[in-house]
Amino acid sequence: MSALPLKPRVAGMVVPAIRAVTLGRPLHWLSLGLDDLRRAWPVSLAYGALFALAGWLLLDWARDSVHLSMALLSGFALVAPFLALGFLAVSSRLEHGLDSGGLLHPFVVVRRNGASIGLFAVLLAFLLSVWERLSALLVGLFVKQDLVATGYFSFSLLFDGDHLGFLLAYGVFGVILASLVFALTVITLPLLIDRPLDLVTAMVTSLHVVARNPLPLLFWAMLIVLHLLAGLGTGLLGLVVLFPILGHATWHAYRDLVAPE
Repeated sequence: MSALPLKPRVAGMVVPAIRAVTLGRPLHWLSLGLDDLRRAWPVSLAYGALFALAGWLLLDWARDSVHLSMALLSGFALVAPFLALGFLAVSSRLEHGLDSGGLLHPFVVVRRNGASIGLFAVLLAFLLSVWERLSALLVGLFVKQDLVATGYFSFSLLFDGDHLGFLLAYGVFGVILASLVFALTVITLPLLIDRPLDLVTAMVTSLHVVARNPLPLLFWAMLIVLHLLAGLGTGLLGLVVLFPILGHATWHAYRDLVAPE
């Protein structure tokens, strides 16, 4: 299951002790996430439906813009670590034998460590804005101008054989940024919810978690991508269920990877 915890030594910083887990452990996290969804389905599915609806509205607003449509769709993975706040708060309560706490409980959680959680949200918003600008640059460099200029945008037009260079460049830059965000945030928000730590300490802890568990967390990242792709591929409808499972599972990943105080 989990190895003995190891406390990283970081100058000027007290980093929580970190465990090493087995390669297949992320499947157990998903199982626990599904169990939390079953136990608190009214709240969890309400959050999932809210995010799916917000996604539909944003994509409809950006449908005439190639770069905005792509940036919003692909950028969901960049802000998902913060959007999972509600699911993390619910799983935290279920862990202690309590009920879900209702739709407004995450606001109570935020107040406990508001400054750090707020900075976390600002950081992810900044990274999303960076991705939007980079997306605009790649579209301007690689996508044919007639596609950019014509009304309603369809992603199928990018797979006509003339845009392979764009898809390759977009994918490479997207993977690099998403990998950085994953390493910095894989357990950052649940740690900020659970303990009164500052954002930098939480992100440094996240980096050490990834460094000690490279293969299990690579597997976890692949599972997250597959779930998000399945959700996006169903017109966002699948996110109503899949995103709550991932959000709840993230809490259990944190519990496995970071030793108790």
